[in-house]
Amino acid sequence: MRSAAIHATLGALALTAAAVLPGDITPGGLPLPLRDAREAVGAAKAAEAAEAAGIGWSRCPAAEELPASTECGSVTIPVDYADPDGEKFRLAVSRKRATGPAALRRGPLLHNPGGPGADGMDFPLHATVPGGVWKKLNRSYDLVGYAPRGVGRSGPLLCADPDEADSGASRSPRVPSEAFKRQMRRQAAAFARACAREHGARLDHFTTADNARDLDVLRAALHRERTDFIGTSYGSYLGAVYATLFPERVGRLVLDSVVDPRPDRVWYRNGLEQNKAFQRRWGDFMSWVAEHDSAYGLGRTAHTVQRNFDRARDALDHGSVGGWAGDGVGSRQLLRGYLDAGYSDESWPRLARALADFREGDPRALAELAAPGRRASAQRMNSDSVYRAVQCSEGHWPRDWSRWDRDNTALAREAPFQTWENLRANLPCAYWQGRSVRPVDVGATPGELPPVLLLASTRDAATPYEGAVETWKRLPGSSLVTERGSGTHGVAGGSACADRHLAAYLLDGRTPGRAAECPAPPGPRP
Repeated sequence: MRSAAIHATLGALALTAAAVLPGDITPGGLPLPLRDAREAVGAAKAAEAAEAAGIGWSRCPAAEELPASTECGSVTIPVDYADPDGEKFRLAVSRKRATGPAALRRGPLLHNPGGPGADGMDFPLHATVPGGVWKKLNRSYDLVGYAPRGVGRSGPLLCADPDEADSGASRSPRVPSEAFKRQMRRQAAAFARACAREHGARLDHFTTADNARDLDVLRAALHRERTDFIGTSYGSYLGAVYATLFPERVGRLVLDSVVDPRPDRVWYRNGLEQNKAFQRRWGDFMSWVAEHDSAYGLGRTAHTVQRNFDRARDALDHGSVGGWAGDGVGSRQLLRGYLDAGYSDESWPRLARALADFREGDPRALAELAAPGRRASAQRMNSDSVYRAVQCSEGHWPRDWSRWDRDNTALAREAPFQTWENLRANLPCAYWQGRSVRPVDVGATPGELPPVLLLASTRDAATPYEGAVETWKRLPGSSLVTERGSGTHGVAGGSACADRHLAAYLLDGRTPGRAAECPAPPGPRP
């Protein structure tokens, strides 16, 4: 998710101010139920305007780096749905038209790739993979991607200068000292202050509920009565929130690699569970490298492979690689680069080879995967800014450092791989200056929604499998397809079994019943 509310009708918001809890007051003094009601009215008004305006499709800007077969446009949305005539964003949108005959065409299939903060403008490129499920789906569907509010060209949110953020190598000690923890706290507080200084009241409008409203405005601009949507990772949570708040607008809904939607877990506790899951996947990677010691020479046990990784980590921080100073790569950049091990088995050969080369005295491959270029740094800073703006604006974030320190110190003993870096990513939420809202309580009554398809793998690190099971229970009539023993994050497009279920659902509306299982895809070859 990096590793997170509006109701469908105004009648569902008919709460009185007397029912408001003491904490349910916005910074402007407006009771939250009243604000929700105004936002619902504003969302309906924005959708009506978007339907009238439509989308003027044309050639994509060169900056998007999309092929000529893809068209681009934009949709106007309000920054604050309670003030629909006020400040506006323009959502950047992309489309690859359906390639099949008119009789097969079903209209647009929208996609959100996650984050929060990921840019979905390249979704049409999925159809360029020969023989893949996306090419098959593109015969019937227009593949429609978009950059969510704050991302890319959609009113970009940036809370720090990428040049300053990546000005040199930085350390991520295995056991941080008290001085290092104080430094993390200062940096987190400075980031939160910079966001507030640069963006002010706009920060109050990056919640998942705001993103759900945006999705419905986009539906209206596409002139559709219902939304056909696939959400991956955080996009699955967005899809579940959309289904909760706009159930009458749901068409065919796919939730892939599913976030745990329980309000008491969004987002702090979800982050702790994520650390455990990443450690499990890291162990899978270490064991795989050990099984292929003949190819990599990094050790015949996971413990020995881990020691070689730790030596590389220490060498980068001490600049002791044959006189090579690291070229802006420290242990923090190394951990960031090796985070891919938790997302996809396909990355394992590349990561193992880089570590093997490093051990043999050649640091070039490791430096390349750990140190992105200037453009990638700017994109990551934009993504990080939106990630924090969304997550810090909702959920239960401790404000007391002692809670963070106690929880993560205990967790790091069993899950050291990413615990402290995940804390560093989320710590600005302890100092966030924008408003915070209660997460949407995802759910539906029996028969309220059409069938929903969930895809999940049991060893997913970014969105642990329990999240899929919980969402499945909360959406009656949904169908859960499980890759048993797999750690794939983003199941769609990855295995023949899951893709058969995906195609049957999106093309014909068929689900495999209450639940189905798929075998894990074959592991990678060294």
